[in-house]
Amino acid sequence: MFAPHDHGRRQRVSLRSRVTLLAAICVAGAVALVSLGAYLTVQQNLYAQVDDNLKARASNALNGRPGLDVRNNNQTTISDLALALSDVKFTIIDEDGTQLIPQAGMARFPIGDEEREVAEGVRLDGFHTDQKTDYRIYSLRIKVQDEPGALVVAQRLGPTKQLLNDLALVLVLISGAGVVVAALAGTAVARTGLRPVERLTRATERVARTGDLRPIQVSGDDELARLSHSFNTMLGAVSDARDRQRSLVADAGHELRTPLTSLRTNLELLMASEAPGAPKLSDEDKAEIQDDLRGQLDELTTLIGDLVELAREEGTQAAWEPVELVEVVEQALDRARRRAGDIEFDVSLTPWRLIGDAGTLERAVLNLLDNAVKFSPPDGTVRVRLGSAGDGFAVLEVADQGIGIADEDLPRVFDRFYRSQEARTLPGSGLGLAIVQQAALRHGGEVLAGRSPEGGALFSLRLPGMPG
Repeated sequence: MFAPHDHGRRQRVSLRSRVTLLAAICVAGAVALVSLGAYLTVQQNLYAQVDDNLKARASNALNGRPGLDVRNNNQTTISDLALALSDVKFTIIDEDGTQLIPQAGMARFPIGDEEREVAEGVRLDGFHTDQKTDYRIYSLRIKVQDEPGALVVAQRLGPTKQLLNDLALVLVLISGAGVVVAALAGTAVARTGLRPVERLTRATERVARTGDLRPIQVSGDDELARLSHSFNTMLGAVSDARDRQRSLVADAGHELRTPLTSLRTNLELLMASEAPGAPKLSDEDKAEIQDDLRGQLDELTTLIGDLVELAREEGTQAAWEPVELVEVVEQALDRARRRAGDIEFDVSLTPWRLIGDAGTLERAVLNLLDNAVKFSPPDGTVRVRLGSAGDGFAVLEVADQGIGIADEDLPRVFDRFYRSQEARTLPGSGLGLAIVQQAALRHGGEVLAGRSPEGGALFSLRLPGMPG
């Protein structure tokens, strides 16, 4: 029942805190492993030194003698041993474990099974630690007046353990300091490294709050800098899309205003003529106004259709599929011939395949054909050629025999609603060539305008693909 609350609390932990915590945990783990390894290594070496010291002292005390004479409390032998083993405790035992030097070196000397086994001859020597007295004991097999026995020496482990405790304390302090330093370093690194992320966060919040698409400042060349560059690229794309949308709406409003004004004027004139007492229009005037209304409605219908097509192509991504370009061109030619009147088409098509939207391509080709028909003289010929350009692209050329495109109009023929002086008296919305360019760009191609050998306009639509 508390899970949602706990989840929200975990979500409130900042990325900076998580980076700091991660750095501290990693350093703590590494320091802990190093400290543990150092402690175990030193511990092993110290205990090994204690064993080596006991073994060396016992060997030196014997001075190469295989046996000792202490049965009768030989003071000379005992004095020699006491001198050689002055800084450790010692005794001699027989095979029964009986101490032959009681009270010598240390009272109540702890004799265990290990020492008895050495005295009995089971083992040559041996070590063991007496937990009660905290002594490290070494026993070495010898002969005591030709009978089995053992020399036993012992050293207290207190100083060694104290040294290890001091080492452990130092390692703990060093580890703690290392974790604190790592946490501080992690905080500094997180603050510096996450500064671009904070700028991105503020930028996204600013965009959501104000719609301001200005790019953010980028510094460095690391992954976060590249992320910032990508974000700026996205902001630029969104800004361009918004500018195009505003331009489309503004241009559409401007283009719609003229036919709507004409429609309103003609309708008001007809309605005024029907009012009581108003002058009546003649039949010829009424027929002329009705013809104007039909023409204006046709113009509005064409303009709205082109606007819808342009907006649909910008806002949606159709499902692409394999397309036979020859079939697309032939379908567009069938539609263009039905409204071309006495205009002829000189057609030569080479098979070509590509991946794309057949409907969009057909609309683009039909716009080129209608544009050529519109500017062709009576009984003129529109030349249509489709072939490979040799670089992985096909070129569809549509050329007419009209007056061609003026040099000052060439840079703007694909702009929305742009119409040259010659085209303003002809029907059309000024969006046909813009739709062609948009279709070409969506398919990874381009469309170019120029002059044909016949003197008219020549439009070349380049599309990627492969020969069919």
